[in-house]
Amino acid sequence: MFDAIAHAVPNQTLQMHGMTLTVKRLDLVHPQISGNKFFKLKYNFKEAQRNGFNQILTFGGAYSNHIAATAYASHLHGFKSIGVIRGEELASRPLNSTLRTAQKFGMQLHFVSREQYRQKQSAGFLAQLRAEFPESFIIPEGGTNRLAIQGCTEILSPADLENFDLICCAAGTGGTLTGLIEASAEHQHILGFSALKGDFLSQEIQQWTQRRNWRITDEFCHGGYAKTTAELMQFIQQFERLHGIPLEQVYTAKMFFGIEQMILRSEIAAHQRVLILHTGGLQGRIQALPHL
Repeated sequence: MFDAIAHAVPNQTLQMHGMTLTVKRLDLVHPQISGNKFFKLKYNFKEAQRNGFNQILTFGGAYSNHIAATAYASHLHGFKSIGVIRGEELASRPLNSTLRTAQKFGMQLHFVSREQYRQKQSAGFLAQLRAEFPESFIIPEGGTNRLAIQGCTEILSPADLENFDLICCAAGTGGTLTGLIEASAEHQHILGFSALKGDFLSQEIQQWTQRRNWRITDEFCHGGYAKTTAELMQFIQQFERLHGIPLEQVYTAKMFFGIEQMILRSEIAAHQRVLILHTGGLQGRIQALPHL
């Protein structure tokens, strides 16, 4: 299973406006089960196997890193997979590269209306899916549940817990961030950069942890989920030329952009030892950044 293909995650240092920052390159942990998804899926798949399931059902949008990673992980470990995809109109259009990849690895795509998709956590809709796809192990959108959080507590190494004061991470559903919070040392602060506009993510995380050594900002989301600006796209080009680290526009670029702005505004102190998690998701980069 996942333990057999895990390997040490490399760190990379970079200079940004006079500060030395360390990037934990989770994007290099596996070529298909990218970044944080590797850790979020690990115990979900172990649980599915332990309970005798042979099919995984999960949820995502048209460009979901989670959908792509789950399809490959299912293929790799001998599971069938079902992807409940937001937007029934997509069924009549050519598939984008994310959904083509998922389908290539055997995922059956089940398109639902946006109204139906909003019911993805309701007992009635889940019962309907269980009836249509019996004996499926269901993983929530983005993979976030207790099993995912358990996996994400393994992201930080003992050296990370000792050597850094501030840990930065992009956030979508909050599972990865919660795992980091739960694993962090007493002296550490966790800073999440939300890819979505609004404070609901903080409310979600408060349901998973009692710790208070964290905060989330949506200041750098550039308009909301999967939205971009010319400023962000220019930042990606400059950052990649300077540091040789690939970014994607939905999560990681917004985080690095925000870190730079906070350094320039002296909101990240020069003496702080900063660890930045590159959470992968580079499959989503293909669609928006073909020119890079």
